[in-house]
Amino acid sequence: MGVSKAVLGEPAIIEAMIQGGVKFIADSRLENISRMKAAGLSARFVLLRTPLSQAESIVKVVDISLNSEIETLKKLSYYAKMHNKIHCVILMVELGDLREGILPCDLSQFVRAVLALTHVSIVGIGCNLACYGGVKPDDRNMQGLSEQVDSLEKEFQIHLDIISGGNSANYEWYKSSHDVGRINNIRLGESILLGRETVNRKAIPGLHTQAFKLFAEVIESKQKPSLPIGEICQDAFGHVPHFQDRGMHQRAILALGRQDVLVSGLTSISGLEILGSSSDHTIIDDKNHDLQVGDAVGFDLDYGSLLAAMTSPFIKKELMDCDRNAMAAHERVFSGSP
Repeated sequence: MGVSKAVLGEPAIIEAMIQGGVKFIADSRLENISRMKAAGLSARFVLLRTPLSQAESIVKVVDISLNSEIETLKKLSYYAKMHNKIHCVILMVELGDLREGILPCDLSQFVRAVLALTHVSIVGIGCNLACYGGVKPDDRNMQGLSEQVDSLEKEFQIHLDIISGGNSANYEWYKSSHDVGRINNIRLGESILLGRETVNRKAIPGLHTQAFKLFAEVIESKQKPSLPIGEICQDAFGHVPHFQDRGMHQRAILALGRQDVLVSGLTSISGLEILGSSSDHTIIDDKNHDLQVGDAVGFDLDYGSLLAAMTSPFIKKELMDCDRNAMAAHERVFSGSP
């Protein structure tokens, strides 16, 4: 499953995933799925988060939803019956990360209750690791998921098609495991978009780690003291800042702030140091780059900053063909060089 939420279901990006062989597109927002379907994308759409209040829309819009609450499943069955549908669900099992999931000791009783619902069909079992608790996928918890599947199929005489072992954090486990058991599905977002696994953020061989770049305009460039003048109190976000004495130095302010992006997830392409940020401004140490007002400074993004930047209505998105020479020329133009 290609996960589209970090790019807000941008149709051109998701079309590239589908052309690359992805059969399922998974997102946590109904609005994103509706956007992709309206663009004519052909895939099976999976909802990663299932609010009870959106049950009817879920039945109408998505093919499969991930679930862990019986009341939500009852409501899905109710609306599926109303719309003359059978809604497919993947039941999420709690394997230690403590985000969503049915406790293993409750799973059998839970499945029995779901099988009694007339208009939902259990097509799979899944789990989520490393997103909230940071729990690493390994042979122990992945084998545990496979054992749960075997037990459920035997007890209820059913077949589960989709065994979704997790997300981009599963890459290292998958590559190193001699036996992946029943796992036949992984939900991949960051590893496709940013080319790295998410346990240690290592690059995946053959993938691009710089497919997304962010450029911000310089709106001030001056020599200023490195230490504020006056008594230090809380900043705009309730923190008491600390500063390093660099003496007088050249610094630049960018038209980019925390309302636009997760600034801590940015890395300057040119090696410029980010000194701090407010809602609307980011301050960088210019050193020897001689930045001028109107220049643009480029950044690489991590997953959090990509998610925020794509969500921000204040950041213009520009899609480009993946031609290396064109990208290099684009970077030169936007770095203030001739």
